[in-house]
Amino acid sequence: MDYQLDRVKIGDEIFFSSIRDVKFKNNRISVNFVLPLDWKTVSANAVVPFLLRKGYRDCPDFTKLNQRLYELYGASLDADVVKYGQYQIMSISIYGLDDRYTIDGEPALKECAHLLAGIVLNQELPDGFFDPASFEVEKQFLIDTIESEINDKRIYAINRCRGIMCEGEAIAIRKYGTKESASSLTNGDAVNAYHNLLNSAKIEVFFAGSGNPDTAKKEFERAFRPIKRNYQKADNEKIRTKADQVKEEREELDVSQGKLVMGFRTGEIQDEVQRSAMRLMVALYGGTPFSRLFTNVREKYSLCYYCAARFDRATGILMVDSGVEEKNCQKAREEILNQLDVMKRGEFTDEELESARITVQNSLNSVSDSLESLESWYLTQIMNGTDISPMQDAKSMAALTKQQIVEAANQVSLDTVYFLTGRKENSNEGNN
Repeated sequence: MDYQLDRVKIGDEIFFSSIRDVKFKNNRISVNFVLPLDWKTVSANAVVPFLLRKGYRDCPDFTKLNQRLYELYGASLDADVVKYGQYQIMSISIYGLDDRYTIDGEPALKECAHLLAGIVLNQELPDGFFDPASFEVEKQFLIDTIESEINDKRIYAINRCRGIMCEGEAIAIRKYGTKESASSLTNGDAVNAYHNLLNSAKIEVFFAGSGNPDTAKKEFERAFRPIKRNYQKADNEKIRTKADQVKEEREELDVSQGKLVMGFRTGEIQDEVQRSAMRLMVALYGGTPFSRLFTNVREKYSLCYYCAARFDRATGILMVDSGVEEKNCQKAREEILNQLDVMKRGEFTDEELESARITVQNSLNSVSDSLESLESWYLTQIMNGTDISPMQDAKSMAALTKQQIVEAANQVSLDTVYFLTGRKENSNEGNN
């Protein structure tokens, strides 16, 4: 199905967007606060959506809120924090049954929208603070989440490489901040962050589902109407597109398997055609089970346990990460670069290109399988200032030529090499 995004302004930098598909039995509504990433506020912002879902003025505790969700045919609330380029997005959403399937056509959609608007705008703040017990629980959850990323050494290595590569840039900031910034949070910090989101963030309300989006739109127009805001557009930070020199760092931790991560810049990408060409190039290079990295670095030469490439369209950064033994690190690095040179010379077959193209197109065709995927797709379009449907994107992939893939590969330059390896045991020379 080819979708048409409908987007209207309902307040001062507050927008309501919708995608409708009658094949679903449910509706999903989300409120997304968009702010530039900032070391000073990143952790305080991140804790807010999880505090909001605890309750609000009409349902001041978790038990009463859950009872209300149960009455709405088992509707569910979710909170999330995502990072998109140099922006942090705090989201809270509700997922509920469409009116077509309720008893006697009860207005579940309207009630879900009303509930979500209340959670966002009508918080119960005794003495001007969030409930202290709830704050401590969510603060610890934030710390635990950050620590879980550190404990996953593959994710840790990727984050470390990106941090080294983008040092001094907003895109180096992680979406939850650091353990230190989360640990130092106070209830007052969280309250200030909440008020700042309402006052200063760009707000994207998104509807996806089978119901009438106008029902939800009216609820949010009414809810946001009395809110006085002071939105000020932040200047976009220019992201470096080419590596000046290669940075290298080696780190030793208690790991049994080394992690080699290589960060690349992908040059000036002028339009969506070039961006699509880069995505397809990366899929062919290292994004599928048929890719050059998988079939050569891993399978043919057995230099690593895994080897994959991923492209961040928001930043233009290409990351290649692999699990390697220390003795194979240099050989793996050389072969990863060699396979990039193969891409730059166009020494790949038409069959390889078509396999990569089909894989990417299948992924695009699956976007419409869930409301969450549809919302994520179109929020990304909004962030990019574009309005391309998954079907349109799949068609553009079909039109890409081998020459365009080669041109994309030739824009790529190595920026950073990071290797995480195990600690060497101290040994006494001369002992048998």
